[in-house]
Amino acid sequence: MSASPSSSAQAAREAIATRLGLLRREAELTGHELALRCGWSPSKSSRIERAKTPASDADIRAWCTACGAEDQTDDLIAANRQAEHMYVHWQKLHRHGMRRAQEEVVPLYERTRHFRVYCSNVIPGMLQTEAYATALLSSIAAFQGTPDDSVTAAASRIERSHVLHEGDHRFALLLEETVLRYRVGDDATMAGQLGYLLAVMALPNVSLGVIPFTARRHIWPLEAFYLFDSSQASVELLTAAVNVTAPSEIATYAQAFSELSGIAVHGAAARALISDAITFLG
Repeated sequence: MSASPSSSAQAAREAIATRLGLLRREAELTGHELALRCGWSPSKSSRIERAKTPASDADIRAWCTACGAEDQTDDLIAANRQAEHMYVHWQKLHRHGMRRAQEEVVPLYERTRHFRVYCSNVIPGMLQTEAYATALLSSIAAFQGTPDDSVTAAASRIERSHVLHEGDHRFALLLEETVLRYRVGDDATMAGQLGYLLAVMALPNVSLGVIPFTARRHIWPLEAFYLFDSSQASVELLTAAVNVTAPSEIATYAQAFSELSGIAVHGAAARALISDAITFLG
């Protein structure tokens, strides 16, 4: 397994820093001279070049101008924005509420043909009922201290789930059995959510597996992750969303999904575990 799910983002930042350092050396400038031209402290230029401080768009423009390499500005800014997209703090993403974050991923959902999803903590977003999503998103907003627009954000989350019923999309989803027992919202909310899982399982394009409490583990419970075809893996950490695009890392998540599938139950056995969780609600 990869050492850190943010390694792709850090590698991208280091690549940008290396390119900036090369521009400085080609311009025959010392770090101190570049800092003077940019109006910075020498420590700032050093931190940027060592990838200790991410460069902003304005920093890159100033750096390229100082080095007489204005023709490199647009490419470097584009690469920098891609690196920023790889590791995005939830508080930054949700600073104006969560509805926008739900809408921004719609194009990704619509162009993906094969979804592979593993969740060890909550029901996957695309399978959530509106009541469950509202309760979950409200608790996230409270924890993060961001605006609570959970009602409209939940409605947007449900709307983007149209891919379950429209277009040529296939879904392979895995849940830890614990997810069926975690109480998100009240008992009615959980009963409705678990009942919806039973209904979704009947869709011909959906495969839903549950990893039982009793499964003999040869792969441990992991952080929740989504695989979009073979082009991107999105990993959900407590503090940030990590968007992995490096083929080697995508392959690692695909391997993990395959191994987790091997200890999951499907079909009647999975339905029985969901039904047991509904009964447990009393």
